[in-house]
Amino acid sequence: MTTAIRPTSFAHVVYRTYRFEQMLGWYVKVFCGKVQYQNPVIAFVTYDGEHHRVALLNLGILKGASDAATPRGHPGVDHVAYGFASLRELLGKYAELKEKGVMPYWCVHHGITVSLYYADPDGNQMEFQADSYTSNDEANAFMYGPHFEANPIGVEFDPELMRARLEAGESEAALLLRTEHLPVSEVRGSMLG
Repeated sequence: MTTAIRPTSFAHVVYRTYRFEQMLGWYVKVFCGKVQYQNPVIAFVTYDGEHHRVALLNLGILKGASDAATPRGHPGVDHVAYGFASLRELLGKYAELKEKGVMPYWCVHHGITVSLYYADPDGNQMEFQADSYTSNDEANAFMYGPHFEANPIGVEFDPELMRARLEAGESEAALLLRTEHLPVSEVRGSMLG
């Protein structure tokens, strides 16, 4: 009998808000935090060495940008994130859940993490992630670099293909790095979609 794969950490929470600047100021003040990255749509705040602990989505910008506003376009929790120890464990969890009939609705390489998004029966969303970098300093450097600025959301991927590449011997380190300038992926049901 195999051991169930479990998260190693609670990683972050994402809030949707119409009070983007107020919320950003509040989380910085309350947690003695630091803004890691901010654009008009999204901001990432940390209070420790982690690349982000709180993210904020600006619903005012999102609603104004499209007639098809987010299906969950009201203020509140967008999703919570759980960290796994490695890409191998993350993809193992994907396989474990697939066998039980539970599939992610969105698979995206954010650059700082490789992430699988799931929704529970009530529609609560969660992100299962593996960090792309071995240190928070490296992840933070990526967030300040040109690839993240060009695409802070990420690039969709097929977990079956990534798992096959890993099983064929490609290194986790190679699969974890997002170095190309690819267009922002369409988001399905979370974040900006």
